[in-house]
Amino acid sequence: MPADPLHRAGKPQRSTTSQPPSGSGASAIEVRRSARRRRTVSAYREGDRTVVLIPARMSEAEEQRWVTVMLDKLAAQESKRVPGDTELAERAQRLSDQHFGGRARPVSVRWVTNQNTRWGSCTPAEGSIRLSHRLQGMPEYVIDYVLCHELAHLLVPGHGPRFWRLLEAYPRTERARGYLEGVAAAGRLPHAPGGVRDE
Repeated sequence: MPADPLHRAGKPQRSTTSQPPSGSGASAIEVRRSARRRRTVSAYREGDRTVVLIPARMSEAEEQRWVTVMLDKLAAQESKRVPGDTELAERAQRLSDQHFGGRARPVSVRWVTNQNTRWGSCTPAEGSIRLSHRLQGMPEYVIDYVLCHELAHLLVPGHGPRFWRLLEAYPRTERARGYLEGVAAAGRLPHAPGGVRDE
């Protein structure tokens, strides 16, 4: 069996884990230093963690700079991927489990092309969630916010205080709302406070 490339004989690697800068998309960053790595830097997602591989000789300042660069590159790659309806439904279930204790259970989650003045909609009686195709290509945390917004409507139909308290479970609510408001303002689109309109 081949040796684990992260645990080969020779100089030991140093691995550090830290909290990410805001907006990175991961809950933790693990930096792994390697004596065998000379110049290249790479990064990948491992669950909720981002792993950044760097040469052992890098200074702390270089490490910080490269972590920021690699987080930006990963975010750009991820924003280009458009999940299909099946992946969108799986994502909604994962978000429900993470932020609402699995209580929000949509029957269907899908992209639609007929929502040009709203980002998403929910029909609680049917358990259906629809997201505007205009969200495709936006950062994942924005799509996740809209999904969370609509999931919350499966539990609380209106936009009262109970609804907004429930939505606070999603940690990037304010950032995502700001992003959507900026997009709406740039396109002169009508939008409700909160960036998402519902039926």
